[in-house]
Amino acid sequence: MNRWLRGGSRGGIRIWLVSAAALLVVGGATAAYKADFKLGQNIEMVVAMMRGIWLYYVDPVDATTLGKDAAAGMVRSLDPYSELIHSDDQGDFELMTTGKYGGIGAVIRQHGEWVQVAEPYAGTPSARAGLEIGDVFLEVAGRDAHGMTTAEVSTALKGEVGTEVTIRVRKFYTGEEQTLTLTRQVIALPAVPYYGILHGVGARDSIGYIHHSEFTEGSADDFRTALGNLKAQGAKALVLDYRSNGGGIMQEAVKVLSYFVPRGTEVVSMRGRGEGTNRSYRTTSEPLDSHIPIVVLVDDRSASAAEIVAGALQDLDRAVLIGQRTFGKGLVQSTLPLGYDSALKITTAKYYIPSGRCIQAIDYSHHEDENGQPMAASRRAIPDSLIQEFHTAGGRKVYDGGGVMPDIRIEPQYNSRFAIVAYGKGYIDDFADQWNLRNRESRDVVPGVFELSEQDYAEFVEFLADKDLEYESASKQALTTLRQNAEYERYMTPELKAQLDAIGAALRDDNATGVALYREELSDLIESAIVLRRHHSAGVAAHAMVDDPDIHEAVKVLNDRALYDEILTQKDTDRK
Repeated sequence: MNRWLRGGSRGGIRIWLVSAAALLVVGGATAAYKADFKLGQNIEMVVAMMRGIWLYYVDPVDATTLGKDAAAGMVRSLDPYSELIHSDDQGDFELMTTGKYGGIGAVIRQHGEWVQVAEPYAGTPSARAGLEIGDVFLEVAGRDAHGMTTAEVSTALKGEVGTEVTIRVRKFYTGEEQTLTLTRQVIALPAVPYYGILHGVGARDSIGYIHHSEFTEGSADDFRTALGNLKAQGAKALVLDYRSNGGGIMQEAVKVLSYFVPRGTEVVSMRGRGEGTNRSYRTTSEPLDSHIPIVVLVDDRSASAAEIVAGALQDLDRAVLIGQRTFGKGLVQSTLPLGYDSALKITTAKYYIPSGRCIQAIDYSHHEDENGQPMAASRRAIPDSLIQEFHTAGGRKVYDGGGVMPDIRIEPQYNSRFAIVAYGKGYIDDFADQWNLRNRESRDVVPGVFELSEQDYAEFVEFLADKDLEYESASKQALTTLRQNAEYERYMTPELKAQLDAIGAALRDDNATGVALYREELSDLIESAIVLRRHHSAGVAAHAMVDDPDIHEAVKVLNDRALYDEILTQKDTDRK
């Protein structure tokens, strides 16, 4: 192997040959390499294979791509969370873990052949420079922005903190062109994008609400600030919103739990195979409030650290959970340095919440066959027969086998495919831009109060009339499949064909039918887009909660202390 490394005539492959070897021997595997002939044999095979492809494949092969593909192949049979973090991807990984980057602080979106501002973050260089939703980038860092993608513009706008970037924009409201020079700063994406006292949802007492969107570095401190401010405003109960929170740093979750449970309480433990992967985590500080009533909102996109917080509060009978079963990610990842500014993110343990249950939904474990030979990961849902019963601190029944089951289940609300396509193509934003341009002086856009008028919706219907949504409903797709199966299985008689034709005629996927059938959800999307243009993301959050069924159910529980106590002392969760 060393001879090959020295003998390669192209420098690019040398880096990846070293990285390939490092990928397999890093983190204590060196001893295993010396002792295990099979591992050493396979290391040599991988390196020889990469060198052979590099030197002899019919077309030139990029060394970076070759290395990334090799690394991806090594972890593909493990689980979806183990991966190579190449030096090219370190910026994205840093953003994911810290929520910070160097830039101007603006969300952007594609609009035809141009990129425009979708939202400037308050207090950032973009906001201070006067950028507004709808402004179009004409030049970015000396480059003509016509035809650039959002990824290209985003890359050009980001950079080292303290450096400058010059842009030329066409203002949405005036059409004026402006050249601006902005100094990049640390942009910290808010882990708590909104918090406040709930109004207009029937709360009898002061109920505080915290939307905690991700567990990035320092997010627990943001949460603590929000909690302190709410208590200062007189909050007597809390709604913690972890819906769509995909998790993040486990230690941040432990800090959040420490605000509500006694010091020294075990809230999560890890069990793995490697050295140092078996440990438990206990709260290390006195709680801010160990008695305030809490409802936690969860859904099927609440995962990882969000499930630790929700599951631990449930196991400790400290909060009522409302919503849907959570995602079920009970695996812990660690990063191992590989050199060359690259790292291996690999699953090293499973985590367990206070009742002792692991909430991992998919079994990725590697088993042995009857001859003791290793088999590929099973990648199967935990079967019902293996779901086990556990108990909360007060004796209520809870279960493992896939996510945290809420104490009160709320049926999820789904947007129609028509509304999803209309939003995804930017038509909702385009109409909101036009509405805001026509009604720029209006003071009626108040979060939680503003409603689209009949005339407004009629204008949207007219706006959408000639737009191509390339839309096919799930019902139409099912009908197409039914036709194909009926033909294949020889059921397609003239009578059946006539019946299916009649059903097809009734299932109309045109724009006029869509705006009539899905008016309510389309109106909600338009209202949110208009509120965003006046009050940013915080205004959208305040506007949405007025008609949020999960929040109404949370308020109902917190308004009735007897019901709240009954759930925490007597109610078992469903098995599935």
